Amino acid sequence: MSRRFIYLINPISGTGAKDYLPMLISKKTTDHQIPFEILHTNAEGEYSYLREKIASEKITDIIVCGGDGTVSQVAGALLGIKVNIGIVPMGSGNGLAFAAKIPRKAKKALEIIFNGNALMVDSFYINNKFSCMLCGLGFDAQVAHDFANQKKRGLATYIKQSTKNFFTANPYPFELEIDGEAFNTEAFFISVANSNQFGNNFTIAPRASLNDGLLDIVVVNKMSKMRMVWSVLKQISNGQVRMYEDKKYHRNKVHYFQAKKLNIKNPGLAPLHIDGDPAETSASFQVEIIEKAFSLLMP
Repeated sequence: MSRRFIYLINPISGTGAKDYLPMLISKKTTDHQIPFEILHTNAEGEYSYLREKIASEKITDIIVCGGDGTVSQVAGALLGIKVNIGIVPMGSGNGLAFAAKIPRKAKKALEIIFNGNALMVDSFYINNKFSCMLCGLGFDAQVAHDFANQKKRGLATYIKQSTKNFFTANPYPFELEIDGEAFNTEAFFISVANSNQFGNNFTIAPRASLNDGLLDIVVVNKMSKMRMVWSVLKQISNGQVRMYEDKKYHRNKVHYFQAKKLNIKNPGLAPLHIDGDPAETSASFQVEIIEKAFSLLMP
């Protein structure tokens, strides 16, 4: 089957210059004799128009040149459509790309796209909003909200906002229901992941897989700030999945669960991010896995 590409370039994602990318794409794709079109992403994140283009123009691959937020918007708009999604990582974190072993360098990412190896990967809904990789409540979401308001993006800005929020962060009250077990906790943040990445190769859920049919839930409970640093570093290096045990729950500062769905009550209205983009919070959330949600080009 012959391939036809649409490239979507986010002109403001990340920090690198984008001028060279259209020229690189044109040369490499022409060399491979693949028909293609280059379009810009849109600020509204509206990509439903692609469904008709895919059908009428027999498009086989949609290539997102941007970050996790753009990938999530495109993948969510194309659920149920037979098309491959490729990534040229151009965002600030690139968590999904790194989880899928897609390199940051555009030339190498394009090589993976041209190879055409695709695998079905999971995603999930949080209150019927699509997420391709990760959502979070609390500390990391506040960082995402503050980061989105900065004029300059990139890792240095993210570290600056993370450090600032670290010293002012307070825990939030939550009630979680996982596999029929309900429990209350105060936590600095809760991460629900389909990948093992926060972005920039920062691994919060080390056992997570893109296609195991499970959500990975990490709860970082109330503790001293210095203890939190140590506990999160330990979680990153060798976090173990634990079933809920009422007698032991509050002895452990970081908890790691796996499940197909969960409910979260959020009476303190902790802030929310979805795939690194700030999102409107809610007093309660229903989160559920979408198995084999879309076809991702990867090594």
